[in-house]
Amino acid sequence: MHGLINRSIQCFLRDTYGAATWAAIAREARLGFDSFETMLTYDAALTEAVITAATQVLGRPRDSVLEDLGIYLVSHPNVQAPRRLLRFGGVRYADFLHSLEDLPDRARLALPDIDLPVMTLVDHSPTDFTLICHSPLAGIGHVVVGVLRAMADDYGVLSLVEHRGTCQGGEAVAITLAETSFSAGRRFDLALRVAGA
Repeated sequence: MHGLINRSIQCFLRDTYGAATWAAIAREARLGFDSFETMLTYDAALTEAVITAATQVLGRPRDSVLEDLGIYLVSHPNVQAPRRLLRFGGVRYADFLHSLEDLPDRARLALPDIDLPVMTLVDHSPTDFTLICHSPLAGIGHVVVGVLRAMADDYGVLSLVEHRGTCQGGEAVAITLAETSFSAGRRFDLALRVAGA
């Protein structure tokens, strides 16, 4: 598993629950170190050990922890890159959903050795979709649920997003667009703003 993914999980746990809780999770997972390096590659078993340890230390269900990770990746002020990458997917939320199939290739333009979940979007109607997510990380669909809910808020869309369990090809996430102009959404500029500019 790419170090950037592991580091993102670490930052989520540290930023959300504090450094002491992250240290307890790292001990429980028997990492043997206290911080992941972003540019290294780690055995997927270490990622699994951290998630399992987090559920035990926090006393929370795995699905809930993973969904909160997805929300964090898009909405926390300490993490802006994933949101920017996702917002380049389109002006409207539906465009963004259709761009998810291309996300792994876009991410590899910056990090050639990163493996993001493979996603396939199935259109049932202009407002109803199923997203099939495939990854070595069990429960990746719950991370995607968190990301999709946070991105709906980002776009100002009222969207119903539900994990539907495993299916042929991965995990299924159902998406229904209830209101496409629910709120103003968050500001997004293609170019980063420079202080004083």
